[in-house]
Amino acid sequence: MTEFTIDRLRTTMRSCVGVEDDVDLDGPIEDTPFDELGYDSLALLEVLNQLHREFGIDVPDDAITDLPTPASVVGYVNQMITSTAGV
Repeated sequence: MTEFTIDRLRTTMRSCVGVEDDVDLDGPIEDTPFDELGYDSLALLEVLNQLHREFGIDVPDDAITDLPTPASVVGYVNQMITSTAGV
């Protein structure tokens, strides 16, 4: 699989949970905390569950606190893709 990108995460975020009208996911969201984007822990859990279904990546529920921003999720997914590929 190719690298997981912030744009792919945006797509997943929109499809899983939707987004409030006042939230701009098209801007520079990489370092914005999920709660400031309108995604609480349940919404983030749904995003992570979708990533699990799509990519087979296991994300422990307690990892949510270690993934406070979109950039941290992208980094985590890419790390898991690399480790499962045996690279």
